[in-house]
Formats: sequence, structure tokens, C-alpha cells
Amino acid sequence: MEVVDGAMQAVDGAIDNAKNAMDNAIHRIKKEVKLQKMKSDSMCRLKTAHNWQEDKEEVEDPDAPSYFWRAHTVTVLLVLICCLVYTALIENPVEDSTYNAKRGFVAALFFWVTLGMTIMPDGPFLRPHPALWRFTFAFGVFYELLLIYILFQTPVDARKLLKYIDGDLGEPIPEKDYGGNCRLYDGDNDDPWHNIKDKVDIFMVAHLAGYWCKTIIFRDWWLTTVISIMFEFLEYSLEHQLANFSECWWDHWILDVVICNGGGTILGVYTLRWLSMKTYYWRGLYEIPTYRGKIKRFFGQFSPHGWIEFTWNPLSSFERWIAIVCITIGFLITELNTFYLKFVLWVPPNHILNPVRLLFILLWGAVCLRETFQLLDDPNCDRLGRQSWVMIAIVVTELLICIKFGWSTITKPLPRHIALWWVLGAALLLVYTVVKFYLLKPYYIPKPEKENIRVGSPVNSPVKQKGLPGEVNEDGHDAGDDNAEEAGDKNSLDQAGLFTNQLREEKKNL
Repeated sequence: MEVVDGAMQAVDGAIDNAKNAMDNAIHRIKKEVKLQKMKSDSMCRLKTAHNWQEDKEEVEDPDAPSYFWRAHTVTVLLVLICCLVYTALIENPVEDSTYNAKRGFVAALFFWVTLGMTIMPDGPFLRPHPALWRFTFAFGVFYELLLIYILFQTPVDARKLLKYIDGDLGEPIPEKDYGGNCRLYDGDNDDPWHNIKDKVDIFMVAHLAGYWCKTIIFRDWWLTTVISIMFEFLEYSLEHQLANFSECWWDHWILDVVICNGGGTILGVYTLRWLSMKTYYWRGLYEIPTYRGKIKRFFGQFSPHGWIEFTWNPLSSFERWIAIVCITIGFLITELNTFYLKFVLWVPPNHILNPVRLLFILLWGAVCLRETFQLLDDPNCDRLGRQSWVMIAIVVTELLICIKFGWSTITKPLPRHIALWWVLGAALLLVYTVVKFYLLKPYYIPKPEKENIRVGSPVNSPVKQKGLPGEVNEDGHDAGDDNAEEAGDKNSLDQAGLFTNQLREEKKNL
């Protein structure tokens, strides 16, 4: 019996030591959780990556009451009516139907865009002026309506329509092939470096600037890099449809991915770091006493009003994963539309329409990604943004135009080995999605059986005297705070005491 009593005492001592160690560990964990919670209170209590409530409560720009920040709805309306009255009653009519058609079209476009700049609601961006972003949205609506009109035409009529913009348009254009001889050094030619010189053109600068802008609007270098690599695979896969996609291996991976796209992405990353570390504190232009300060404030008007870091977290939930995949596919389709639209509408690569379209795509994409990130991150945002709605409609309509007008080209089947690689990639993506977000979900982890848990109070557990708020315990903590923590963790401590006393009873029964 003495041996049994000694063993029981040793077991009780070990259990007490384990209980004290567990209590200390729980106390340290509670302190760490409390510290992390205090740090993340400004982030909507761990629900979002950005404090959207603070943005809603933020005051408008300090220059908002000034003349240049007012809507001037009545003034704009009177000016537009005066222009219409002058055209209808004072101006001498011109007997040229083509001239009148062009002029009337431009006047209708000007009226619509001015109307949008005046009365449409503001978007998420304030700088350099909300009217700029209202203008881009209004022009996006017009562009979508124009695309819908073109979609209902035949390819010949659609190309004739472009002649109203430029008489040189609507003519067949040769497709430049960047493949062929892929030797870096061609000793058989008078200029052995002619292959590299032929590939280096103005489009390299366009690539670099484009990926610099993409990195800024995505605010994530990883997504930009994925789009860069995926587009090169698309060029490999579709070079049998467009000769423009036929390039040498070093043109694909060295000039495009590493130098142009990679260089633009690196510049974008450094720009993002500068924008994220910058202090955004604004004063009204008329409140700055010095001319130097006024000039600096003027150029600061072309920088963001504030900064939000896009924490996409694609693996945090199934919804975010699907959203990121759709965003990536949407941007890849947008880039493909650039090449296919030029091909089916006979627009030369160096025509002004191409950079103008890309500029508006960039502006629309910036607003679209900002709205999409808020939709994913803000729990109070439950609808798709206006610009996102129009942007999706534009991309889909452009794709339909490319399919309708270039049906004989787009329906050329993929080579068998390329099609098999794409099927394999899609299958792997699907399998990963199912495994990550369905099979490995947390609620599939086995839970403890309910019958193994006893409900009751600990036996022979010491009762701790609760202190009053303001009193200091032996460890230096406020007694009121300790009481609140004990109340919050009552269930977990009771279960720990139950487990300890259950072991004691089973040992005594032995």
C-alpha cells in the first residue's frame, strides 16, 4: 500500500506540474492573442486586410470646397445648350453629308462625356481629379456601345466604319513574323547581329512601360509575373493563328519575360514601396504660404490621395481563389484581344488607336481592380462596382467581335501536343482546387467524441480569490483584467480541471 500511495503521490505531483505548465502556457498564449488583437483592431478585427470603415469616415480632399472641385452642373448645362442653339440657329449649314455625320457624331460624344463628367457619381479614386475618373467611366460606356454596334455589322462594313476615323484604315495589313532565323550571332550575314536588331523596336519600351503599370494597378508582383509567363505560353500555342505570335525562344523568354516584363515589374515593385512608405497628409493649396510649397503641392495632386495595399491572399478561401483565377484569365483575354482586334479590323500596330485603347484599358483596369479588391475584402460591400461591370462587358464584347470576324482564323485547331498540355494544366488546376478547398477543409478534421467529455466542476481544485479592478496581482497585472480573462477562458480551464480530476479518480480506482 505504501508503494501504491507513493506512486499515487508521484502521479499527483506530475499532474500538478503539468497543470501549472499548462496554465502558464495558456496565460502566455492569452497575452500574445491579446497583443495581436490590439494590433489588428484597426484592420476591422481580423476580418479584412484594410480598414474600410476608416475610408468611409475620412473627410474629402481639403481643396474640395474650392472652385475647381465643384460640379458646376448648371454652368455646364447652360454652356451645352448655348452650343446647341448656335449650331441650330446661327451657324451656316454645310451641304456635305460625310462632314455632317462626323461632326454630329463628335458632338454627341462630347455631350455624353461632358454629361458623365458632371453628374455621374465619383469612383474610388480622387486624384488628380474625380472628373477624370468620371470621364473614363463615361467613355467606357460609349466604347461598349460602339463595340455593340460593330458586333452587329459585317467585317467589311466594320472596316469601312473605321475609315470615318482615318482614311488610311480599312486596308489589309501584313502580319510581321518575328520567328525565322533564331541565331543570336549569324556569321553568314554582313551584319551578324541583325536578328537581335530586328527584334529590338519600340514595342520593347511599350512592354516595359505596360508591365510597370500592371504592377502598380495589381499592387502585386506575383500576379503580374504569372500573367507575363502565361501570355508567353499563349503566344506559343496560338502562333499557328497569328504570325505576330511566332517568335524565337530568346525573344520569348529573354527579351519579353526577363528584360521587358521583368524590368517593368521590378520598377513597379520599387514604385509600390515608395507609394506605401509615403506619408499622405494634404493641405489646401491656398493654406501653403511659400511658392515652393505650392508648386510641390501642385505636382502632388497627380499622386494618390491615399494608399491601400492589395493583400489578395488567393489561398485564404475558395471565393478568393476563384476570383484571382478569373482576374488572371480576364487580363489574358484582354491582351489577346489587342492582337486579334488589330488582325480582324485591319488596324496597323503603330496606329494611334492602339495606344489610346491600351491607355483606357489601363485606367479602367485600375478602377476595376480597386473595386474587385474591396468586394473581396470589405464585408459590407456586396455588389460589383460600376467600372468592373462595364470592363467585363467590354472584354466579352471585344472577344465576340474577334470570334465573329475572325472565325476562320480562331477556329484553326490547336496542334495535338499543345492541346494535350493545356488539358493537363486545366486538370491539374481543377484537382488542386478540389484538394485544397474541399478535401482539406478544416471541418473534415476528426473531432473528439461527445461522450468522452464530462460536464461538471473540478474536484479539489483551489479557489482563487478574485481581485477588484485597480488592484495589482503578484505578477504585476491588473486584477480586473485578469478577472475578465478568466471569465473569457472559463470553459477551457474547466475542461482542463475535469481532465486532471478524471485521471486522479481512475488512478485511485486502480
